[in-house]
Amino acid sequence: MKPLKADLMILFITMCWGSSYLFMKMGLDSLGEFNLIALRFGLAFILAGVIFLPRLRQVNVKTIRYAMLLGFILFIMFSALTFGLKTTTTSNAGFLVSLTVVFVPLLHTFLFKKKIENRVVVSILLALTGIALLTIQLPFTFKIGDLFCIAAALCYALHINMVSTAAQKVDTLSLGILQLGFTGLYAFISSLLFEAPVWPNTTNSWIAVLVLSVVCTAVGFIFQTIAQKYTTAARTGLVFSLEPVFAALVGYWFAREILNSNQYLGAALVFLSVVISSVDVNVRRRSTIKNGPVPMESYSAEFK
Repeated sequence: MKPLKADLMILFITMCWGSSYLFMKMGLDSLGEFNLIALRFGLAFILAGVIFLPRLRQVNVKTIRYAMLLGFILFIMFSALTFGLKTTTTSNAGFLVSLTVVFVPLLHTFLFKKKIENRVVVSILLALTGIALLTIQLPFTFKIGDLFCIAAALCYALHINMVSTAAQKVDTLSLGILQLGFTGLYAFISSLLFEAPVWPNTTNSWIAVLVLSVVCTAVGFIFQTIAQKYTTAARTGLVFSLEPVFAALVGYWFAREILNSNQYLGAALVFLSVVISSVDVNVRRRSTIKNGPVPMESYSAEFK
């Protein structure tokens, strides 16, 4: 797969996840936090497992270990996000979860001792500015739910980095499916311990659970795992920074939430940050080749 196709896959995932906030709120009207996560990931795992059963029969122990770890990270992330959404404002949550775009390259540098490129730093600053304009509503007040959202962003960044590593070592399709199963299992155990698990009892709840399971989870996380084999963690985090842009568009189309001029400017800055992270790669590569060999991972848009 070429890097451009991988980035387009991640862009499609980001569009799907931009709608997830709306469906999560619908689901939480009648379901507990762990209950919703268990249904969302459990149904996604069953659906994907049935479709790709022949591939899963060839899975090895190494893939299962990575899936257990990634599933646990996802479980912690979605638990923190769900509790955060219940105890803080949507605007605060949207901005703080988007701190993932900062945490991804910082964690990558810490874990793998890689230097952050200057253009990535510029892209991150632009993305943060755009996200702030798009999501923050003054006065900005700090609540306990904000800590949950920051924890969710940190887990999200850790997941992106770990997927980038695992995708080079194991079968990505099997890994993407199995992590869903482990996430659902952790959530189901938590629901048994702290809640009373139930099935959705309204049409809206079923719609929310099915859309979250099929589109936002089964398609989203499997595509992410496959696509990250052909791009870098930093680029993935930057494309994911478009999530609040698509969330705002979903809010406009379905909830008639009107954007103001600052929010339009913010959306434009986020788009610009993703473009900047992609340009001038070929020029830089040609000039560097004259002086010596170039590590493949240094050029995400050229990574094959």
